[in-house]
Amino acid sequence: MAYISASKPSHFKPRVYSELSRFSNPFSRKSLYFFCSSSSPEPPIDTSLTSSNSTPNPNSDATISPFPDVPESPKVEERANRRIPGGKHRNQETLENIICRMMAKRAWTTRLQNSIRKLVPKFEHELVYSVLHKARNAENALQFFRWVERAGLFQHNLATHLKIIEILGRASKLNHARCILLDMPKKGVEWNEDFFILLIDSYGKAGIVQESVKLFQIMEELGVERTIKSYDSLFRVIMRRGRYMMAKRYFNKMLSENIMPTRQTYNAMIWGFFLSLKVETANRFFEDMKTREISPDVVTYNIMINGYYRVKKMEEAEKFFVEMKGRNIEPNVISYTTMIKGYVSVGQLDDGLKLFEEMKSFGIEPNAFTYSTLIPGLCDAERMSEAHNIFKEMVGRYVAPKDNSIFMRLISGQCKAGDLDAAADVLKSMTRLSIPTDAGHYGVVIENFCKAGVYDRAVKLLDKLIEKEIILNDKSTLESSSYNPVIMYLCNNGQTEKAETLFRQLMKKGLPDPIAFNNLIRGHSTEGTPDSAFEILKIMVKRHVPSEGSAYKLLIESYLKKGEPADAKTAFDSMIEQGHLPDSSLYRSLMESLFEDERVQTASRVMKTMVEKGVKENMDLVAKILEALLMRGHVEEALGRIELLMHSGCAPDFDSLLSILCEKGKTIAALKLLDFGLERDCNVDSSNYDKVLDALLSAGKTLNAYSILSKIMEKGGVTDKSSCEGLIKSLNEEGNTKQADILSRMMVGGNKTIGSKKGKKQASMA
Repeated sequence: MAYISASKPSHFKPRVYSELSRFSNPFSRKSLYFFCSSSSPEPPIDTSLTSSNSTPNPNSDATISPFPDVPESPKVEERANRRIPGGKHRNQETLENIICRMMAKRAWTTRLQNSIRKLVPKFEHELVYSVLHKARNAENALQFFRWVERAGLFQHNLATHLKIIEILGRASKLNHARCILLDMPKKGVEWNEDFFILLIDSYGKAGIVQESVKLFQIMEELGVERTIKSYDSLFRVIMRRGRYMMAKRYFNKMLSENIMPTRQTYNAMIWGFFLSLKVETANRFFEDMKTREISPDVVTYNIMINGYYRVKKMEEAEKFFVEMKGRNIEPNVISYTTMIKGYVSVGQLDDGLKLFEEMKSFGIEPNAFTYSTLIPGLCDAERMSEAHNIFKEMVGRYVAPKDNSIFMRLISGQCKAGDLDAAADVLKSMTRLSIPTDAGHYGVVIENFCKAGVYDRAVKLLDKLIEKEIILNDKSTLESSSYNPVIMYLCNNGQTEKAETLFRQLMKKGLPDPIAFNNLIRGHSTEGTPDSAFEILKIMVKRHVPSEGSAYKLLIESYLKKGEPADAKTAFDSMIEQGHLPDSSLYRSLMESLFEDERVQTASRVMKTMVEKGVKENMDLVAKILEALLMRGHVEEALGRIELLMHSGCAPDFDSLLSILCEKGKTIAALKLLDFGLERDCNVDSSNYDKVLDALLSAGKTLNAYSILSKIMEKGGVTDKSSCEGLIKSLNEEGNTKQADILSRMMVGGNKTIGSKKGKKQASMA
């Protein structure tokens, strides 16, 4: 093909196109993949169907042109790069490539059309065909096809029509292809059978069988001669969809038109009957084929063998395999692979291995389908040594299996058999075959390395996994539990950060595993990084992942060791919210740390939680916290805690608290505490009454002393007479003579006066 400089398009000379070269037959038939499903790999069956009645030479790749009067395909000529001064060469690009690139990058507008016309002085057949062939997509090809015709730049012929129909059919733009086909006579271009065959095949591949049948019928109405090629195309389409009854009707119609079937016709029919599980009908057509003196070839026998294997009749398949050899028809790799797959399916692995060795002895190299058939069968039978040998042979020949699940089966099988070296070799072999390894492959090997105690090898694989971000690039479903053993090992051996890097990659794939979460918390806590552990804890709470109390305990203790009791309290609250019950030692550690950090009220709240949860230990520490609350003036809070303790059967020592408060001069706190005890009839030593009264008098709080003394006497308490006399004297000195008089009469009248209504009223008024 002539070349054009991309930098100086205006310097082109008029383009001279070479004579169009041979155009390869677009109707050469692909192999029949009988009974093949997209979900499982099948050996491709070489059932190439020719379009003539004569038997083609199987060793020849040459095809016959359907257009003897028209050049079949453009012949590309390369022009030597023009020498540029300075010894440099500019990159040159063919004209058709430039046009295709322009169409792909720009919208199809009048401006683009004018740009193309400036590039091309004359649209010749070779250029138009090449542009259609190299167009980036079917839409570009269709726009170019219509434009050059409508603009009067080019008159399309058989070859360009056939090319655009082929392109549109491949892109499933079948309505456009049909319109172009039916409009051909209007342009003076006559049909031939090959155009209809191409469109019949395209509709069939799209699954629109009825349209294929309609096109076949239209051929007769339009006067297009139908030969065995058209019938073969129709048979393949309708048999692929299981329309075997329709195929039989058209087969009879074909015979009534004196069109004789060929070997390819019978191959397509037999294949279709087996596809629909019509075994007897398929066998009958096979016999009819021989009756018509049409010799079966290797393709025919492969179809028969595969068909009987599909219905689990291996004895019949063996019969045809032996018959094929008896007719001096050499089995090919497909024949052997089909037989091996049949033996594997019925559990006759030894027979399959014998055939495998036989085919190699005859110089027939196993292909990817052969290996993909035999290796899984050996894995299922737990014959891992033989599976490994065949796998090494496959890798040595650089043959990649069609089904990549084989690698996982090999890895799992070798690990189950205890051969971890062989399992690791599978990973290396995948790299050698350019098969992408995923996180699942690594996970199985890493897990089994950990189970075997070979943690150093597991960590090496893990480093590679993290470095290449295999987990993030993996599109398959992962099992995070495979990585739990190595995460646990890392967390227990001071490498929690590496474990977290792995786990965060797993989390991005949506795998919140509770075991790994808790191991990470333990690891960070043990290594003295509780903040990192708490971040993991936040994620757990947010995602509602269940936590473990032991992990919380380690986290709280880690904060306490770092001297951060406030953060420890936050983690403690989260522990309670998640339903975990701390033990008494954890309560004590946290309260002691808070108390020492002078966070008395926070320690008091922990104490409250402890009492509410029914933990009755650590009462010595409780007394210290109550004392500190009273000393700091948090009297109401202290009294609330005391009441909670009393309801729980853990009443504090009032005498000790009153004595300390009086000694420290905390008279108001002592007054309120004594008042609290009197109202609830608590056991208080009478000596502490006097201590409180003396403290109040010493502080000059005579009215408070009078009030509490009245309550003491009302409750029947006994006080020192000197304390009462001292209080009366103080009341008189301060001018509170009425209260002094009442108190004096109470002392004189004793219990009788105190118990009378009048005395109670006077005491109340005071």
